[in-house]
Amino acid sequence: MAYLLNHFWPGGTEEQYRAMVKVVHPSNGLPEGQTYHAAGPTDGGFLITAVWDSRESCERFVQGTLLAKLPVEGGFDGQPEERAAEVVNLQTS
Repeated sequence: MAYLLNHFWPGGTEEQYRAMVKVVHPSNGLPEGQTYHAAGPTDGGFLITAVWDSRESCERFVQGTLLAKLPVEGGFDGQPEERAAEVVNLQTS
């Protein structure tokens, strides 16, 4: 079942986001298991949304790649506010 993960980085900027993605994402696209990635500035910080093919793929990335490479020079400070959910409806155009 697909899995949705949202990270909100209070006070985060686009420059910090780009520094993070450069380190934690492969240069040729998305991490293994990630099927969708969207990010942008919002009130008070930076929001990242990713859809994964499974919860296991998401957890493997978070534990094995994201957390393992923190802190990233020029990246976000501290921990994000996180929300996750099993996807019950995923529509594409």
